[in-house]
Amino acid sequence: MRSPRLLALIGTVLCLQVLLAADATTPKGKQGPPPLPPGTTIRRDLAYVTDGHERQKLDLYLPANVKNPPLVVWIHGGGWQNGSKDRTPALSLLPRGYAVASINYRLSSHGVFPAQIEDCKAAVRWLRAHAKEHGYDPERIGVWGSSAGGHLVAMLGVTGDVKEFDRGENAGVSSRVQAVVDFYGPSELLTMGAQSTANSRINHDAPDSPEAKLVGGPLQENKEKARRASPLTYVSQGDSPFLIVHGDSDPLVPLPQSETLLAALKKAGVDADLYVVKGGGHGGFNDPEVDVRVRAFLDRVLRGKK
Repeated sequence: MRSPRLLALIGTVLCLQVLLAADATTPKGKQGPPPLPPGTTIRRDLAYVTDGHERQKLDLYLPANVKNPPLVVWIHGGGWQNGSKDRTPALSLLPRGYAVASINYRLSSHGVFPAQIEDCKAAVRWLRAHAKEHGYDPERIGVWGSSAGGHLVAMLGVTGDVKEFDRGENAGVSSRVQAVVDFYGPSELLTMGAQSTANSRINHDAPDSPEAKLVGGPLQENKEKARRASPLTYVSQGDSPFLIVHGDSDPLVPLPQSETLLAALKKAGVDADLYVVKGGGHGGFNDPEVDVRVRAFLDRVLRGKK
């Protein structure tokens, strides 16, 4: 009979494998993002922190023959433990005249929260400070992320007026974003365990869960740290517009995480919507309506199109 310790180790490995696989956002049966449009300018591994950590870099993609386009910043998932800026579905926006940035950030193995949101804010400040140099609009910056990346874009959307996470360079530049596309990101870490269902594949309250690694210990033993790392904590009037997308059969991040966030945003008077993918798991949505809604939302909020 296997020991409880061995079973826990096996469970952790399986959860990590699921998280790695779930970072993909391309629907099953489809190819990845289309080839880059002709004339796209690519600038890779731009350091958004001078002499910083190797993860504090971003890639920038600029569309040809588009003057002062809006910018969409992709923030990858991977349980705050894995992932890379090298894979971004936001490249599908290039033919629509958007500039795209994709960032790396310090993982939980490099530093506990708030290292991750500090990096995301530093990247936004750098992008805004260097907008004239690269030719996109610093006043029309949207963010899009999945899973752990969804959590971080949600944090950006609700902490535009929170100064404690703005550390480092470009201190006088705003880290506020104008639009948030949150794909199934955690919003309230302390309730994830209680909201888990029979199909859940992870014990969020375990000492080795991704959330525990993010805050530096088991959630229920570090409640204040967990609250500080939860977007729901910061929701207030004037937050960025949100589009939230979540599958109703997600085995890793319970759907109520997004439902609760939507309710809080609406109560605060924030422009917010939730699209629930019927039968959808943790990404890999085979639902064309998702793309339609993402593009319509970004066009409306960043371009003023109805």
